[in-house]
Amino acid sequence: MCGISSALVLNIGTLTTEIIKIMKLAAAVANESKIPVVLDVLGAGATSFRNKMSFELLDSIHIDVLKGNSSEMARIAGRHVRTKGVDTRDVKEDLLDIAREISWQRDCTAVITGKRDVIIDGENVFTVDNGSEMMTRVVGTGCMATSVIGSFVAASLGDLASAAAAGLCCYGIAAEIAAASAKGPLQFKHALMDSLHSLTEEQVTGMQKVRK
Repeated sequence: MCGISSALVLNIGTLTTEIIKIMKLAAAVANESKIPVVLDVLGAGATSFRNKMSFELLDSIHIDVLKGNSSEMARIAGRHVRTKGVDTRDVKEDLLDIAREISWQRDCTAVITGKRDVIIDGENVFTVDNGSEMMTRVVGTGCMATSVIGSFVAASLGDLASAAAAGLCCYGIAAEIAAASAKGPLQFKHALMDSLHSLTEEQVTGMQKVRK
């Protein structure tokens, strides 16, 4: 499957040693075929096992886009933080500095998601301010963001940072549109799917909040 794909998205949300082995095999094929690999270090900092598996993946394969929230990415950068489950914890350091450090250490595009998304590929820096607070009320919106990034990376011509920023921008705009009509989390979840499906170029152009 990886051999016929345009991008590989890895997510350690459901984590076992067997899944890690499969991820390594898939990533090895992707690396050999020059297929971009996106990794979501979901829950890094929550347990020692998640930390160990995150670093095992990072040390054994090449990751092109590394994504996580502030506390997950701070842990990957070597900071002693503790993630509460899959939720972010406040990180006192400048997220731009953390993302830049990871980008240089791992030779990747680093993506830190949150109220303001930060994307750095070593030289280029993007921030995205699109999104809705309602996204924090629905489990899985962070994993969806990773899949959106993977889709945009697959369609890009190698500019991974721009692709990640564009994907998060469109995803955030769809969330803003969905939240405007939703009365609660369940309605928002359904409206988000519809909004992503029907998102137009005019909406993106008029609502984008991306800085480079």
